[in-house]
Amino acid sequence: MIHVENLTKFYGDLCAVDGINLDVRKGEILGILGPNGAGKTTTLRMLTGFIRPTSGTIRIKDYTIENHSLEIRRLLGYLPESAPLYHDMLVYDYLSYVADIRGVEKGRKHARIREMADLCGLGEVMHKPMAELSKGYKQRVGLAHAMIRDPEILVFDEPTSGLDPNQIIEIREIMRHIGKEKTVVLSTHILSEAEATCDRVVIINQGRIAADGTMESLKQSASGEYAIHLCLRNAAVEAVRKELGAVAGVKSVDTEEGEGAVVQVKLSCRSSGDLRPGLYERIKQTDWILLELYQERQSLENIFQKLTLEN
Repeated sequence: MIHVENLTKFYGDLCAVDGINLDVRKGEILGILGPNGAGKTTTLRMLTGFIRPTSGTIRIKDYTIENHSLEIRRLLGYLPESAPLYHDMLVYDYLSYVADIRGVEKGRKHARIREMADLCGLGEVMHKPMAELSKGYKQRVGLAHAMIRDPEILVFDEPTSGLDPNQIIEIREIMRHIGKEKTVVLSTHILSEAEATCDRVVIINQGRIAADGTMESLKQSASGEYAIHLCLRNAAVEAVRKELGAVAGVKSVDTEEGEGAVVQVKLSCRSSGDLRPGLYERIKQTDWILLELYQERQSLENIFQKLTLEN
């Protein structure tokens, strides 16, 4: 559906996007993650034809951005981070105006506006001025705007930015519903949003793709390094370091002494297998009391930090 090759954008001497290669399949919800300034918004603006790339190729279906900018825009619905609304207009009048601009057939326009009102939960505010709406409702109007012509592809830039938790959940539900029928590309730096909404994630850092895959594949690829936590009683710190540090796959042993002769232990491990059975057998050979043993699960947050924090 979308093919991006060697996409690059310079602003003067600043390279905002640096040779990105990306394919988005039909019917996929793709999340583009990255810290502020990573190049997410610039990438989406190039995808939608809002700005031209310095170099590289963008192909959407059979069209290229260089030669078919208008045709590509007809295929897309775009919601920028700040929805471009006319605050002195009523919601219904605004959507009617957008439908005319986007070429919705006159005989179908009213029905389409009603469909958008139902999908985006706008029924109660259709005849209110947009200046009176909360940010959450304004974002819903922006979603209706993006979808009014029933485009094949929807592009959302930080769709839940600045919303409260309840509003985020509502917008997320709308996006999940949309994703059943459309190809969706959204940018965010809210990791929970990506985990809850997206089929696949691309992590961008300093204008380059640092990771690309499903949530499960990203977690598996990062699972070579992980931590195991233990809580032991009646164990001397030096003995713990010596015994557990000798287990194959354990790279380092960190300990912290607590009250009641308890030692908290964190093992940094690198192994393709599960080290917990071996650790348990080693502890059984001592007179230590094992109070707790668990392996730290890889989270998207852990992976994101490893890939985006500068050394």
